[in-house]
Amino acid sequence: MKVILTSDINKIGVAGTIKNVADGYARNYLFPRGLAQKATPETMRWVEKTQEKRKQLREQQVQKLRDQAAKINGVVLSFSRSVGAEGKLFGSVGKSDILASLKASGFIVDKNAIVLPAALKEVGEVEVEVRLHPEAVAKIKVSVLARS
Repeated sequence: MKVILTSDINKIGVAGTIKNVADGYARNYLFPRGLAQKATPETMRWVEKTQEKRKQLREQQVQKLRDQAAKINGVVLSFSRSVGAEGKLFGSVGKSDILASLKASGFIVDKNAIVLPAALKEVGEVEVEVRLHPEAVAKIKVSVLARS
């Protein structure tokens, strides 16, 4: 089924694009959540008319995200955690900890923007990627220190 995306959907496309998706996916997921609408001749004409304006808005949004990524780039976050005899942490440092620390530093990002394969469970320094947009990526350093 041909649909026009009304919102950006990860791994499918950006708002305003026309995509072929499975009928069930469109009926059961996209349409009820308002993420897409059926591609009819009227909606296709509307997409063509608003294409240029949408492109300019998207470029402005991406530029804002690039600027934010430039500000976040190089930030160093430190966490102090209790450590066991073998050097393993009691607990861990996860996305929510990093998110809270970034927020305290004045940077508001989405939790899904933080790319952390697994929670940090050892003392040391790790470079973590903050992906605000595919074209706006920042790298921060997360330092986990042993607390006595």
